[in-house]
Amino acid sequence: MTATTRKIVATTVLLASLAVQTALATKARALEPIPGSITFQGQPKTKLQKSPVGSIFSHSFYAYGARYEETYRLREDRSLELVHRRRMSNR
Repeated sequence: MTATTRKIVATTVLLASLAVQTALATKARALEPIPGSITFQGQPKTKLQKSPVGSIFSHSFYAYGARYEETYRLREDRSLELVHRRRMSNR
């Protein structure tokens, strides 16, 4: 194996391991619902049947003495995915 081939193999292994670490880190940082979130006690019993898959909507509420706005996306199985949350202000 030449030095160039070794460098290419080492670079490929490094990039592959970085890709795996990034994927795992992204999954680990998924937003968890807080009191007031639509999905705080699990998925709602009623499903959005008329909205197209991939639809996005927002939900505002108060929790922990502050106002929050969350963004949800409708998945293919009609469940809701919490994709973003921001703290708007204190009460």
